[in-house]
Amino acid sequence: MTSRDRDKLADLLELLALEEIDTDVYRGQNERGRLGRLFGGQVAAQALVAAGRSVAEGRAHSLHGYFLRPGDPSHPVLYSVDRIRDGRSFTTRRVVARQRGHAIFNMAASFHVDESGYEHQLPMPEAPAPEAVPTWDELVKKQLDHLPKELRAWVGGPRAIDIRHVQVPSYLGGPPFEGPSLVWMRVARTIGEDTLVHQALLTYASDFSLLDNMVRPYGRIGRLGPLMTASLDHALWFHRGFRADDWLLYVQESPAAAGARGFARGMIYTQEGRLVASVAQEGLMRPASRLEDRSV
Repeated sequence: MTSRDRDKLADLLELLALEEIDTDVYRGQNERGRLGRLFGGQVAAQALVAAGRSVAEGRAHSLHGYFLRPGDPSHPVLYSVDRIRDGRSFTTRRVVARQRGHAIFNMAASFHVDESGYEHQLPMPEAPAPEAVPTWDELVKKQLDHLPKELRAWVGGPRAIDIRHVQVPSYLGGPPFEGPSLVWMRVARTIGEDTLVHQALLTYASDFSLLDNMVRPYGRIGRLGPLMTASLDHALWFHRGFRADDWLLYVQESPAAAGARGFARGMIYTQEGRLVASVAQEGLMRPASRLEDRSV
């Protein structure tokens, strides 16, 4: 891990430390250097933090969010929290993220007081150790000639999350292929004990490569030409406690695509094989040959 990666993580943690501007209203700043629109993982993570700030007891066990409009990286985001329900075991919150008066994202999040009960899980698949997988910088260096010039500066920049792809993703010039993809990930250094921060960091990281699984069978330029892609929603379930600064294996697949939409899902395991979270997402996959002057 380089000093620039440590600085990038410090920047991300600062973004998650939302500014409270009124009761249940928060202002979030944005990542610098993003191309065109806000990263959905940032908005979802900040929305979870805003919801969690209003919860006295329990930890998040699920969130369900919809991306309504592309976010503008040059303007802060306002998060308003609606306290839907405070129960004895479960607490429910609704969060709306706005820019310039328009909703860009809404999310429902549920929090649960810790309880014990039955346990089972699907086993973790075979995977190489994270130390045996190329680092992000090593992979980018190898794939640089396969990338459009406008992307080279962005992919070569520092990262708050140490991400190691077992298979080369299509956004780094990887070839089309079907089947699950495996990604090791952890934040770039050890952080504190705040459960909400660890959950927010995993929410952020869970949006990095999931959409790519919908595209991989065809490549970025398939038989119908280039694809215009965008995340439509994002759902995440936290099954067990975890640390975002420990290695986590993100197992991803795309079971279906139809109607210019793709669906992907993922399971997140600790290095010891404990399933700690599940993720699902639907994304727009509109072939360029069918593009019209219309919004998402």
